[in-house]
Amino acid sequence: MAILSLHSVSKSFGALKVSDNVSFELQPGEALGIIGPNGAGKSTLFNLITGNIAPDQGKVLLDGRDVTRLPPMERVRAGIGRSFQIPQPFGHLSVYENLLVAARFGGEVGAAEAPGFCMDILARTGLAAVAEKPSGGLPLLQRKRLELARAMATKPRVILLDEIAGGLTDAECVELIATIKAIHAEGTAIIWIEHVLHALTSVVERLMVLNFGRMLMIGAPDEVMASPEVKEIYLGIEA
Repeated sequence: MAILSLHSVSKSFGALKVSDNVSFELQPGEALGIIGPNGAGKSTLFNLITGNIAPDQGKVLLDGRDVTRLPPMERVRAGIGRSFQIPQPFGHLSVYENLLVAARFGGEVGAAEAPGFCMDILARTGLAAVAEKPSGGLPLLQRKRLELARAMATKPRVILLDEIAGGLTDAECVELIATIKAIHAEGTAIIWIEHVLHALTSVVERLMVLNFGRMLMIGAPDEVMASPEVKEIYLGIEA
């Protein structure tokens, strides 16, 4: 059974259709990449999955359970974690305290278990050395790592990554990719929106292309990127 399924999900804001009859399935442990030009509806799709906005039609299923009308926090507790494109940690709290909030309220981790649970995630995401530092003063790579760590602290079965490699140097990107690969190898399913294509294709097994809210195609990354239609729409190369 698919861990996450969308069935004919659509959303409009007035005359603007931002998600147009999108259907796909994510298998347990799979990594799916999403690409598309700006305004294609990628972040809107994440908001529909997480419950930040409600679809006009269609269904969102998690492990076969209809979560379409559940509020965002209930979806977090059901197993959907998310990082955001612009990291917004609780800047006055330490890195560890940011994780503790996510673990206790999102992951419903018990008080006795939480400290060890959080320190384990900090170690796995390369943040253990800055655990006591205020999160508001972190450099970009560490803020991106904290976004990933906070998502992991909610004990997700699916993690949604929204342009987590954006703004990083090549060397920083390589470091972050290694961390994401390690998390994926542990069996966590991932959906990753990204413009840094080499980062995305080094991790994902399948690639989806969105354009004007509609799914253009989905398949193996090499096949998708070789499509003349994808090159024309996404890369601006005339077919």
